[in-house]
Amino acid sequence: MTARVRFEDVAVGDRLPARSKTIRREEVKAYADASGDQNPLHQDDAFARSVGFPGIIAHGMFSMAHVTTTLTEWLGDPAALMRIRVQFRAVVFMGETLTASGEIVARDEGERRATLSVWAEVEREGLRVRVIKNSEAEVQLA
Repeated sequence: MTARVRFEDVAVGDRLPARSKTIRREEVKAYADASGDQNPLHQDDAFARSVGFPGIIAHGMFSMAHVTTTLTEWLGDPAALMRIRVQFRAVVFMGETLTASGEIVARDEGERRATLSVWAEVEREGLRVRVIKNSEAEVQLA
C-alpha cells in the first residue's frame, strides 16, 4: 500500500484534519490489557485519588496512539509513518475529549517526505491543554 497523500498536494503550513475521541474507561482498560501496563493509575479510582488525581487517567501511550492513528488515517498507509517523537506534558481524564492534529513544517523534495509538528489536546476548565506537544513526525508521501 502507498500513502494516498501526494507530495505535490501539501505545503508548509498545511494542517491535518483534527481527529477527536472521548476517552472511555472501557478503552483504557482494553489498552491496559493489550499493552500489559496494569498500573493502578489506569484502573483503580481509589488508588488514583490517593495520589492526587480525581480518578483514573489514560496511559500516555494511549494518547500517543491517538496521534499516530490521526497521522496514518490521513496518510492512508501506516507504513508511510517513518518516525514519530512525542513529549507527554499532561494527563488525560475519563470523559475528556482528546483531539489530535498536526501541521506540516518542512518538505524534502528529494525524498518526497514531510515533517510535521504533531500534538494532542483536551479542553479543561475552558482552556486548551496540550497533553502531547513539542512533538514531530516524519512521513513518506506518494
